[in-house]
Amino acid sequence: MANEYIARDPRTGKVIQTRQKSIEVDIRSLQPIDGAWQRIPVYEILKLAAGDVEYIQLSLTNGGGFVTRVDGIKALSRVYENLIPKAHEILLNALDDDLVEIRIAGLEVMPSFSLKLHTDLMIYLSDRLQDGDDEVELVAMQTLQKMSPVFPSGCEDILRRELRHTDKIHRKNAFDALKVTSVAWPEAGCLHLDELIREEDVDLRRRGSKILRNIAAKGGSTGWDLIGWSLDDEDVQVRRNASQCLVTLANSEPRIALILVENALNEDDTVIRNSVIRAMKKLDMQSPRVTDMILRGARSRNLELRKACISQLSIILTGDRLTESAAELLRQETNPELKKRLAALSIDLALDGTETEKNSFLAPVEKVDDEMGDEFTLPIRPDKPKGEHDKQKASRPNPEDLR
Repeated sequence: MANEYIARDPRTGKVIQTRQKSIEVDIRSLQPIDGAWQRIPVYEILKLAAGDVEYIQLSLTNGGGFVTRVDGIKALSRVYENLIPKAHEILLNALDDDLVEIRIAGLEVMPSFSLKLHTDLMIYLSDRLQDGDDEVELVAMQTLQKMSPVFPSGCEDILRRELRHTDKIHRKNAFDALKVTSVAWPEAGCLHLDELIREEDVDLRRRGSKILRNIAAKGGSTGWDLIGWSLDDEDVQVRRNASQCLVTLANSEPRIALILVENALNEDDTVIRNSVIRAMKKLDMQSPRVTDMILRGARSRNLELRKACISQLSIILTGDRLTESAAELLRQETNPELKKRLAALSIDLALDGTETEKNSFLAPVEKVDDEMGDEFTLPIRPDKPKGEHDKQKASRPNPEDLR
């Protein structure tokens, strides 16, 4: 690849951690929509894209028909390796052409061509996003979505501007681009989200908090901080969006999830509380810290949280501690259903249960195989025949005769 692109942190200039191979971009998704440009002979592409010829007639073996400069521009990524610099020059001219259809064609081929030579393409993309023509800007927004996951630091400034665009269409497109970028490059996603959740504009914080789920598992300590800060946001929708990350964290980073769940345990919002409950059930119930948290939740003023925590008591506690804790909770419980459940847990069936329940705790009686009459039976000597043993048994005195 000519002039290979290296993603860097725009603040420090350090190389951003390389993506996993499983997230490599499919080149087909970066190419223009299928069309006649795919059938242009490679040696004809440059002169057609440059406008040296008005059109070219394709041979019947290539499907026949005519192709124009627009088709030639879309085919620029197909040129031979040694002709890439010339094709790059033609593409830059096309992106700044007076004709709308030529600029659009340049934008359509930009993502696939950028993999071969990306120099200055981001500058032209930025200009076309402010083109003034609605159709050109729409195609430029689509191009940004394709290029941002491939060139996160190259598109960083463009994305930052578009995320804060006053036009709703531009803003929505930018957040869609940030979403796919966060999946491919969690570190790049964290850079933008770190700024967005500090914005005074609540719409930016809400949109940004929706993307937190994409970096929850792979965002590292920076991602955990972003989720924690969003859970403390003054806007309830931001907190709701952040709470959707708790289950993901409980599966991937249970220790971090435990800290966040503890802090959000007293949340009044129903949606957030339900997320907290779902995450809580994913945690290690044998952890003393989880046990204390569930016991604290069982005393909550919120009925749903109490129900969820009380349902876990028999899992985290056993024996005397279970009955004692249930009895203590029963004294302050007001809900009839929970009182009935706690009453059942607070009873020691071995002492206070019915006769059948008490008997179920008794050890079974051992089975005795020998009868009492054989208590004094002398052992048979293996060296004696069976007949002699019978004589020995017959000569044994009768207890009645001894009286």
